[in-house]
Amino acid sequence: MADNDIEPQLRVVDRRWWAQRGAEGSTAPNPDPTRGPKPTYIEQLERKLADATSEFDQARTRMRRDMEREVERNVRAVMAELLDVVDNLDRAIAAAGDDDSPLLAGVRLVRDQFLTKLEAFGVLRLPALGEPFDAAVHEAIATAPVDDAALEGCVVAVVKEGYAIGSDLLRPAAVVVGARG
Repeated sequence: MADNDIEPQLRVVDRRWWAQRGAEGSTAPNPDPTRGPKPTYIEQLERKLADATSEFDQARTRMRRDMEREVERNVRAVMAELLDVVDNLDRAIAAAGDDDSPLLAGVRLVRDQFLTKLEAFGVLRLPALGEPFDAAVHEAIATAPVDDAALEGCVVAVVKEGYAIGSDLLRPAAVVVGARG
C-alpha cells in the first residue's frame, strides 16, 4: 500500500455545552434536531434576527422609493426651468415675423432641437390653440370677445405653451379664452 492511498482520519469535537450528547452533568437541550431541541435563548435570538432583517428590508425599500421620488421631483424641476429657454426661443421667432434670414432659421433649428431633446426625456408640448378650455391643462389669463359661437369657451390664443412629462402636467398652458361679447 502506497502512502497516497492512506487517507487521514479527521475527528471533529464539538465543545459547545448544548451540543454535547449524553455528556455527564449536561442538562441543556441540543440545537441539532437529531440530538434534541435548541435552547430557548437561541430561538429568541433567531426570531429577533429575523424581525430585524425584515425591518431593515422594509426600511431599505422605503428609502429607495423616497429617493426615486426625490430624483423624479428634481428632474421635473429642472425640466420646468428649461421650458423658459424654449419660451424665449419662441418669442424670438415670433418677434422676427416673416423674416427669412439665416439667423432666424438657426433660431428655429435650435428651438426644434431643444424640443426634440425634451421629448427624449418624456416632455411633450400640449396642443392648446383651438381646443376647448380645460382647467386641468390650461391657465386662463384673459378672455377675448368672439363672434363665432363655436369659439366660445375655446382657446383663441396661447401666451405660453403647456407641457407634460409622461402623463403628468409639468406646466399648464397660459391661454386666452374666447367669450361671447
